[in-house]
Amino acid sequence: MMMQVRTRPPRLLPMLAMLGALYAAMPAQADDWGTYRKPFAADSLWNSRPVNPSFAPDVIPTSTYFPAINAGAYSTGVFLASPQDPPVTVTGAAGSKGLLITDEEGYHDITIPHWPASVKPASGSDGHADIVDPTTNIIHSFWQLKQVGTQWTAAQYSWTKLDGRGWPDPAHYYQGARATGVPASGGLIRTHEVEQKPAYYPHALAMSLTFNGLSANPTYVFPATSADTNAAKLNSGAFPEGALVMLPPDFDTSKLTDPELRRVAETLKRYGAYIVDANTGTPFAIYVEIGASYNLHPNGWNNTAASELQVIRAALRRVTGASGWVDGNGNSFTPNQNLNMLSMRGNWTQQSGSTLGKYSSWDQAVVFPASSSVSEVVNYANRGIAGINWAKPVTGRNYKLTARTTGGGKLRLLVQDQATGKAAFDSGYLDNGQSKTFTWTATKPALAVYARSGGSGQPSTVGAELISAD
Repeated sequence: MMMQVRTRPPRLLPMLAMLGALYAAMPAQADDWGTYRKPFAADSLWNSRPVNPSFAPDVIPTSTYFPAINAGAYSTGVFLASPQDPPVTVTGAAGSKGLLITDEEGYHDITIPHWPASVKPASGSDGHADIVDPTTNIIHSFWQLKQVGTQWTAAQYSWTKLDGRGWPDPAHYYQGARATGVPASGGLIRTHEVEQKPAYYPHALAMSLTFNGLSANPTYVFPATSADTNAAKLNSGAFPEGALVMLPPDFDTSKLTDPELRRVAETLKRYGAYIVDANTGTPFAIYVEIGASYNLHPNGWNNTAASELQVIRAALRRVTGASGWVDGNGNSFTPNQNLNMLSMRGNWTQQSGSTLGKYSSWDQAVVFPASSSVSEVVNYANRGIAGINWAKPVTGRNYKLTARTTGGGKLRLLVQDQATGKAAFDSGYLDNGQSKTFTWTATKPALAVYARSGGSGQPSTVGAELISAD
């Protein structure tokens, strides 16, 4: 989404203070990952840092405004849902096509099971708001959310797992309101973190660039799965969305006069910031939770802070590699790019039986209601594979298909090669956990995905995983 960020006018004992600062600077503990205060898994790239990173020479250019770090109209609030909160149905705005459910690539109303009374969308045109629901383990992420009387409307809805990667995978390629498919809360400097005043924030930050900094080709890189609409036409810079930017290890943060700015700079040296969105006219913007007491210009325009932000801008570099990675618990790991490519989204039509299975995004599967008879549906939409630029099937490589079903459901994948008019692969019907490994040979693939219910008198679901076997 595009945003315009404006940076112009718009008594403790010493020992206790030292211990408090030390505690605030400590990394998160293993038992609190995937929570409202510390979202996503310990090995999420949001919570991890590169070891000995290497850098590209490109510099983020200047633009109309100064760089910004703020909790303004184009950031987001993060709202905690409880099991006692009532459900709310969100619709599309009047006169629109309806509410876009990004994972389904379709428009319809959606009922959020627990809606906090505190929800307040950001006042900017993006209208971001993220609702964290630990009961369902979901972060609900909205774009252009509004309340009109008693009715809530939005232009777009996406979701991600609270304890998940914090980034989309190729199958579930859009999981939040930012242009890269991440929730607006991803990488956010949170209110409780600002209050703790740590030496640095223990996670990567979220950043947007304007068009002269963003890349037109590629428009995005791993771990992103998408970029802003018209990015290829509007962008003229060197930084694709999804890229990690950092301050080099020799950047001297002691020369920064503002303690809040030093805190961010120390974070940029350790974790960096991921480019998640575009803005209009701001070289870079880093996002702080709306409502946090974070203001580099508390008494009006601060020329010193503005100048030091330009120093940071000139020193930021895009990460091109690393000797390793360390997760939030301090353990070494390798980020996984071999992620599921096959979604069950699309239009399903009845093949046999009397029960129609329907795609459920929250289940990432086709769901059949309870029935004692077997029914089968088929999907010819060819949207099972979204065509993510770093995860497209490659001719000659081996792939592994695994069925993920419940209640006795079965999965079948048929890959036709339209160039030859012949079947390139037919998995046959697979039960839960069963796999087939095959070589991708289709140069012009057309998918037919079949889902068969269990017929055991119980509900059944049919999902799939397709990953590289090489």
